Amino acid sequence: MEGTRVDRWLWAVRLTKTRADAAEACRGGHVRVNDTPAKPATTVKPGDTVRTRVYDIPRIVEVTKIVEKRVGAPVAVTCYVDHTPPPPPPEERPAPVAVRERGAGRPTKRDRRLIDALREHAGEG
Repeated sequence: MEGTRVDRWLWAVRLTKTRADAAEACRGGHVRVNDTPAKPATTVKPGDTVRTRVYDIPRIVEVTKIVEKRVGAPVAVTCYVDHTPPPPPPEERPAPVAVRERGAGRPTKRDRRLIDALREHAGEG
């Protein structure tokens, strides 16, 4: 087998939950094969580099083995080499922001305590 579709491969090696998610990521411009934007039908073969941002998680993987059927997690990790840089340390990540839905009204006493705890944890004290 020379190659397979990138959407099928992303799904088969468990980088996406469904093949439809993989195809949607390709159509949305979130998948690149060898630094060129990929359509769902773009062919991948061993040695190709696939850059993807699926579920807001950037991944850089090198294809080592082609699979067309979805495989178990232990087998899936042998099909690629992960070159994704590690996430930044917690102190470099931006502090979480408290977001309330528009029109939700005033915060309840419980909501206020949660907001205060979040601010204390973020160091805004």
